[in-house]
Amino acid sequence: MARPEITSIDRRGFWLRWRDEELYLPFALFPWFEHATVAQLCRIEQLGRECLYWPGLDLELALDRIRHPMAAAQFALDC
Repeated sequence: MARPEITSIDRRGFWLRWRDEELYLPFALFPWFEHATVAQLCRIEQLGRECLYWPGLDLELALDRIRHPMAAAQFALDC
């Protein structure tokens, strides 16, 4: 089974590879990650089919929220 992984981090955000997708999470739209350590960013667990969890940040995000961050108002932060 594929595991979620961070493939690149820059000063504006980071790239997340999950299954057959590579998704960019800009810190401007995902501010919870901006001051995280590399270790906190890279430790990701899968919760169900469509949710990821960062235990070091105690943060759950639905993949739809990551795929469509501008529509975030319609998605719950928690899965």
